[in-house]
Amino acid sequence: MSIEEEPPSPPRKRQRQQIQKKVDKPKYELRLFVPFRALGLITNHIPFVIQTRSHKGATDGPRIHILTCLGNSWALWNGAKMDLLFVGPEVEQPISCMIMDGDAVWIASGPNMIKFIRGKEVSRLVNPLGTTLSFLTIFGTQLICLTEDGRKMLCWDMGEEVLETTVEFDNDFTAISILHPATYLNKVLVSSSQGAMQLWNIRSKSCIHKFATSSLLSSSNTSEGFAITALTQSSAIDVVGIGFASGEISVYDVRTDERLMRMFMEGGSVRALGFRSDGQPIMASASSLGHIAIWDLNEGGRLLHMIRGAHDGAISALEWVPGQPVFITSSEDNSVKQWLFDSPTAAPRLFKFRSGHHAPPHLIRYYGEDGKQLLTASRDRSLRCTSVVRDSRSFELSQGSLIKKASSLSVPVANLKFPPITAISHSSARSKDWDDILTAHSDETFARTWTMQNKRLGKHTFGFADTTKAKGKERAPPLGSAKSVCVTACGNFGLAGSSTGAIHMWNMQSGIRRRTFRIGPCPPEVAGRFQTTEKETKERCVTGLVTDPLNTVVIASTLDGTINFFDFHTTSLEHTVILPSAAVSMTLQRDSGLLAIVCDDMVVRLVDIETRSVVREFGGFRGRVLDITFSPDSRWLITTSLDSIIRTFDIPSGRLIDAFKTSSVATSVSFSPTNDFLATSHVDSVGVYLWANRAQYTEVAIQTVIEEDIAVVDLPSMHGVAEDEALDSLSPLEAQDPPIDVFSTPPKLDGDLITLTLLPRSKWQTLLNLEVIQQRNKPREPPKAPEKAPFFLPTLPGFETRFAVEPKKDDASEKPSRRLEQATQNAGSVFLQRMLEDDVNGDYESFFSFSKTLSAAAVDLELRSLVTLDSLRTFLNALTQRLLSHQDFEAVQTFLDVFLRMHADILISNSELHDDVEKLMKVQRSESQRILELIASSLGALGFVRDTL
Repeated sequence: MSIEEEPPSPPRKRQRQQIQKKVDKPKYELRLFVPFRALGLITNHIPFVIQTRSHKGATDGPRIHILTCLGNSWALWNGAKMDLLFVGPEVEQPISCMIMDGDAVWIASGPNMIKFIRGKEVSRLVNPLGTTLSFLTIFGTQLICLTEDGRKMLCWDMGEEVLETTVEFDNDFTAISILHPATYLNKVLVSSSQGAMQLWNIRSKSCIHKFATSSLLSSSNTSEGFAITALTQSSAIDVVGIGFASGEISVYDVRTDERLMRMFMEGGSVRALGFRSDGQPIMASASSLGHIAIWDLNEGGRLLHMIRGAHDGAISALEWVPGQPVFITSSEDNSVKQWLFDSPTAAPRLFKFRSGHHAPPHLIRYYGEDGKQLLTASRDRSLRCTSVVRDSRSFELSQGSLIKKASSLSVPVANLKFPPITAISHSSARSKDWDDILTAHSDETFARTWTMQNKRLGKHTFGFADTTKAKGKERAPPLGSAKSVCVTACGNFGLAGSSTGAIHMWNMQSGIRRRTFRIGPCPPEVAGRFQTTEKETKERCVTGLVTDPLNTVVIASTLDGTINFFDFHTTSLEHTVILPSAAVSMTLQRDSGLLAIVCDDMVVRLVDIETRSVVREFGGFRGRVLDITFSPDSRWLITTSLDSIIRTFDIPSGRLIDAFKTSSVATSVSFSPTNDFLATSHVDSVGVYLWANRAQYTEVAIQTVIEEDIAVVDLPSMHGVAEDEALDSLSPLEAQDPPIDVFSTPPKLDGDLITLTLLPRSKWQTLLNLEVIQQRNKPREPPKAPEKAPFFLPTLPGFETRFAVEPKKDDASEKPSRRLEQATQNAGSVFLQRMLEDDVNGDYESFFSFSKTLSAAAVDLELRSLVTLDSLRTFLNALTQRLLSHQDFEAVQTFLDVFLRMHADILISNSELHDDVEKLMKVQRSESQRILELIASSLGALGFVRDTL
């Protein structure tokens, strides 16, 4: 009976959540790097949603909000400045459609329809069929959606959040999109992939009219490309625009079932249509090849303008801003652009835009020393500067007026871009004076310069062609492609190495070639490892090129496995290090002189450029190493490899201290110069991902990582709240004790060592010679007497002016006493009180701490104020106990010297003080002898070291 009464589902749900938490918990334990956020993501292939809001009394026009899809999350942009407002949280499955309803954002993610308000989920509707939803639209108080297979249409009541209507289509009708014609009550138009349309009444669940494919399309295009890819409402009632996969566009009257105009757009299928709403009879269409066409509807659909290559990918959406000559487009190339008409007849121009890489970046490097900018190179053949601080500061470095050249040559803009970048180097030391970035491109025989200051291509190209002509019939040496580049730390010189072994150095300001480094033939011990011909032994591919920070040595690595050290000034080859495998790439940490080399045998080797020997070897990779980077303090080496694991090695100990696996392979890594973020790029994403360094903010126990500890970590998202929660939920590690600072000074040295006061020597010299200093600094005029305090403010004796505060009387314990006894209680100074309060057998720590804060004149006055025998005996005992504690030796000697000069006659004339003086003398003699032995031993050891070395 008890088994039947126990509800089975809730306990199972709770049990799964607990198990899931236990499984996910090690994911964030023992991690040096945790997900922070993603950069450079603007939009994807899902159409954006535009919303305009007008406010009463506003003079700057309506506010424009643009909602874009980022895969599993969404972003809301301000159309006025194209800046990011906020990002929605990530959902379980990729977003397939979005819609806005006032302040609410509705998205379709798998079988779920989720409602967000200001980035927070407030409600969720689930498809009872369990199938994925592909299209969403709002119809009054109803939410209408289509299933992914195009077989059914579901109508939900948003207020009650219940399913009201389910419409099932015929087998020969696959629904793609839904449109509500203006002024049509309870009726929607549904388009299909077969080229037909149907008008449905969602209240009665009846099909009112079917539009045949033959009436929508011309007869010549019915055989192929008849799928409806765009459906939009025009500014006229009953008239809609229909775009087809064949490139045909129909302006159709739904009420009379008649086609009014027919246009044909070259360059792929029609992806989006839009009608201008400010009174001009203009229609814009976008194609799958990135072209935009402008049509004049008054002239029967005459083509006005054709913007070829408006986007580098298929355009996903096109929307006109209501009442303005501006339309907005988004594309699969990760960009959103606004186009403005300056006049009714002129072609639209690019007004505002926000873009990123439309191909995954494969090479990223931090620029500068502030850690706020990243240089990213991608297969889309562009070089971009990505801002870590603010997305609006990101930009693409210009390659020239490519649009103008492309229009004159009638070729796409993409054909005129430079080949993909294979190597990049920079130095910001002279960035305000001349070009500061040097890049090598795929299959190009020269290197290019760039200027970050002007955000464009530089003035010079560094080629490998020799200026001297070959003598007689000698053939000129072949030109190899640029494989590696390097900009010196001073920013004055740029070096490039080629696939044929040529290494040249140019001046970055003038572009003049300054030096040539001859790498020479392949060494015999290296040539014996490969079956190479004579030509291959002479043409040695340079895979890496670096210089030290002082411009004294140039280091080049070759594909045959050698590291060559050249003198920077004489260009002579000084030393060659032979590696057991081919050197693929290398990176130099200029501050420490450590050179990391990626070898072909899946081992990363560290070479010290001072000793020119291999000092560390890091292995354990299960795939080819793709990129490496150093931490700013040269303690860590971070690597990424084809096994999709990002590893962190501790260089001093040679241990693997951190490793985590990502969902996709990281192609490049770069560590921030400020030691706060690790940036990565991945093979299947156009964004750059930041990982926060936990060691920057909290104590992290450095432990050796084994293969079983490596967990899969999700990539960061653009939403910041999830990362904050992840950082807050990190469980504290066991070893949380703060490390011992070996450079800090302890309060007391151990053993028989002597602890000094750590005060300047001049303070004790001044106290010893205070009378001479006072006589020398004696004023010519007699000093003026200080202004006397009022008679009702009695003062206490001592160097510092202190007022005698009458103690509060306690009525309960008040007892009659004489005035003389009360006066003697407050007669002592702070110096004497501290000395009397300390333990007789202690080390008088508080007394000497207070004495060290007094000036020399104050100490002199306090010692002269010791007039009673008890105070003298107590001071002698304090000096004796301080000597026995091995602390403040020079302070005790100074106090003793001054004390004996002041009170020697009193000590001799009073026999009751002789025992204390003899005890102090005995301790003083033993301590002085011990210190002299320590000094003699130290001097002897120092002399031995000097003579030996």
